[in-house]
Amino acid sequence: MSLPSSRHRRLALIDMGTNTFHLLIVELPEPRHQEPITLLRTKVGVRLGEGGISAGYIAPEAYARALHTLTGFKEEIELHQVTEVRATATSAMRVAKNGPELVKEIFEQTGIEVEVIPGEREAELIAKGIRQAVPLGNAPHLLMDIGGGSVEFILADEQNTLWKQSFEIGAQRLLDKFYTADPLPATAVQAQQAYLAEVLAPLTAAVREWQPVALVGASGTFDTLCDLQAARAGQPELVGHQAPGTRISFDSFRTSYEQLLTLDHAGRLALPGMTPMRADMIVVACVLIDFVLTTYGLVHITASAYALKEGLLSEMLGH
Repeated sequence: MSLPSSRHRRLALIDMGTNTFHLLIVELPEPRHQEPITLLRTKVGVRLGEGGISAGYIAPEAYARALHTLTGFKEEIELHQVTEVRATATSAMRVAKNGPELVKEIFEQTGIEVEVIPGEREAELIAKGIRQAVPLGNAPHLLMDIGGGSVEFILADEQNTLWKQSFEIGAQRLLDKFYTADPLPATAVQAQQAYLAEVLAPLTAAVREWQPVALVGASGTFDTLCDLQAARAGQPELVGHQAPGTRISFDSFRTSYEQLLTLDHAGRLALPGMTPMRADMIVVACVLIDFVLTTYGLVHITASAYALKEGLLSEMLGH
């Protein structure tokens, strides 16, 4: 099938996360005030941080997966006659000794220029993205994006970002540090909680000051919690097809968390709605979510399907 010649501006937004690479291709209609039309939304589990992130490098297998994935993205970009490409990379590329080498090789092989962004910038874009999916209103909310390498926390309402910080405590790092046995032992959970209490002291002080009313989570972990909830509720059609903003009931989170702590890898993998790539990482990620909910007294949870790349799009459109 031949695509019509594109007279419109078409954008490709690439988010190279530590676990997952995302590609979003949109067309900007005329007149400009109309909403962008999504032509393609896809993601690939690259696991860029696997086998090396805690030691500060990208392992050879992960490096090869990254190049292969960007080559595939390049084919989609050409097929869709994209006129502008923006590619960002986050935690794994920020800290990896061979990150600059990978950026250079991606450009040589695909012509795609990758911008490695700092944590503060990542948090800013995530907040912009979440606002496109979840109405925050006038009350402060705690926004949280659990990546493989870093976790961004933002205190924000619909109009204002009150506080933001990126912490290098992503799910792959927590897995490397605390995943000592399967299922995760109670001692490892306690050790992770003690570690989080120490590392997240700046967040605790900010929460005390701004008093957020609810948690909004963006990332694969929250997507999977939505899928587990939908599967349990007998709604298989929603698994993998959540709305931009989806409520996760507190009871549903508790049920998922208890299951994840008691089941071994095979048991977690067998859970209806489980994403295979997340079957281990989701355990330590949920210890983190539970710590946040318990420590800050939050019971309302919303999952945002939008994050960094949607924030970048919003910024590029001047929203």
